[in-house]
Amino acid sequence: MNCKKYRTQYFMPPERCMDWAKKDKITAPPVWCSVDLRDGNQSLIEPMDERTKIEFFKLLVELGFKEIEVGFPAASETEYSFLRAIIEQQLIPDDVTIQVLTQAREHIIKKTFASLDGAKNVIVHVYNSTSVAQREQVFKKNREDIKKIAVDGAALLSELTLKSGADYRFEYSPESFTGTEPEYALEVINAVLDVWKPTPQKKAIVNLPATVENAIPHVYAQQVEFISKHMNYRENSVISLHPHNDRGCAVAAAEMGLLAGADRIEGTLFGNGERTGNVDIVTLAMNMYSQGVDPKLNFSDMPYVVGAYKKLTGMSISPRQPYAGELVFAAFSGSHQDAIAKGMALRTSDDAEWTVPYLPIDPKDVGREYDSDVIRINSQSGKGGVGYVLKQNFGVDMPRRMKEVMGYKAKAVSDRLHKELKPDELYKIFEEEFVRPRTVFDVTECHFRQVNGIEATVTIFSDGKERVVKCNGNGRLDAVSNAIKKYFDLSYTLTGYEQHALTDTSRAKAISYIGVEYGDSAYWGAGVDDDIIKSSYKALISAVNNLLKANPQSK
Repeated sequence: MNCKKYRTQYFMPPERCMDWAKKDKITAPPVWCSVDLRDGNQSLIEPMDERTKIEFFKLLVELGFKEIEVGFPAASETEYSFLRAIIEQQLIPDDVTIQVLTQAREHIIKKTFASLDGAKNVIVHVYNSTSVAQREQVFKKNREDIKKIAVDGAALLSELTLKSGADYRFEYSPESFTGTEPEYALEVINAVLDVWKPTPQKKAIVNLPATVENAIPHVYAQQVEFISKHMNYRENSVISLHPHNDRGCAVAAAEMGLLAGADRIEGTLFGNGERTGNVDIVTLAMNMYSQGVDPKLNFSDMPYVVGAYKKLTGMSISPRQPYAGELVFAAFSGSHQDAIAKGMALRTSDDAEWTVPYLPIDPKDVGREYDSDVIRINSQSGKGGVGYVLKQNFGVDMPRRMKEVMGYKAKAVSDRLHKELKPDELYKIFEEEFVRPRTVFDVTECHFRQVNGIEATVTIFSDGKERVVKCNGNGRLDAVSNAIKKYFDLSYTLTGYEQHALTDTSRAKAISYIGVEYGDSAYWGAGVDDDIIKSSYKALISAVNNLLKANPQSK
């Protein structure tokens, strides 16, 4: 590898432009423009056909986009026919503006205008490349020649619009802006604006594309701020950004660019696009949402958006894609799960301020579920996560010390199987370990009467034989416990006795949890029954079975 062959291919403004760095928050959403539908921008292996483009257009409208680039109609028959279809079928809502792209070349501009017949709200976006690399290597033209291309293109847009009687808006891009000297980019932009002479009623859009991302994001922000401060007609213009993601910093560059004075963002769903893609509008919008700013786009059903995107484009998204990936809310780590569970327990309502550790937003806000999406159980998980899943899915709320034991049981199973444990699998472990361990003994009958407190007549089945044992106690559970102790000549101490209802219905079952201490260890059991007394001694039977399994010499 030879890094010496690379050099800086961007240009800093002639003055330091750092006012953007004094701001700590984006306080209002930009104008969003989706550029998802242009084939050259999408760079799909199999470009979308007309039917698919129409379906994608409807999705973008549904999500709330008010400006949508529908293609480069002079570049391909598919893009031309798609544009004609949405115009002729009247699929464009009155509050949505379509955008078409054209190079600053006469025949391409004229074909573009021909494709727009009958359209109401239109932005005609004209561009030519201004970067040093393009001027020297591709066009072999000097600065004046390149500026003339831009000015001539701008003039033709004005001329054709006047002839058509339409009221189109105009947008200009100095393509490869980030590889252009900022002073020269400003010169070209001002020359274009001098042709259009934008007004408050008909603002021009000046787009500053990071056609290739070639610098740290703060460089882009300074370039944007420089243009914003010095361009003519600023009050009558909209500064738009079109960041690409070659360095993986498009979202950061866009956010800094907005702080630097930009008003508008061109991007795509999930950052799709040529090479490494465009800026991801979903991430940008949800970043604002997470700071309390309404982005004016609706991603409340993210699984639906992801599914539609995959179907329409044939692309996939990473499980770690911000806000949208399968695993972005998942916590496997025990300490993280514990913190999330405690944070969730403190929430008083869905509208309360969101402060849950490790979760930047409420998963419900994007159509995700706490139970299946947040706490995920594998060999890294701990008692907090295991306890949370059992409580949320099955109403099982174990004592703290029992959760720890259950956590180790679950970790051991996951580690042995090398897999994540789903909630049903977790409950099966709980039942096998704490509800149904009857390998040493079981109680087949139990009767009580009040004699010297409570007398229990307990039928114990063990080693293929039944034996009836009578014992007294200060309560039913104590009497059953004394009978078991007498049968096995065993001494232990009851600890951690808790119980609660499993459902809120009139036929609610009771679940009890009991720990028995023997030596330096505690053994746990759980019992479920319609009768609260039966549930408690069932839990005791399970706990003592676990004790005897672990200490066979005590039997």
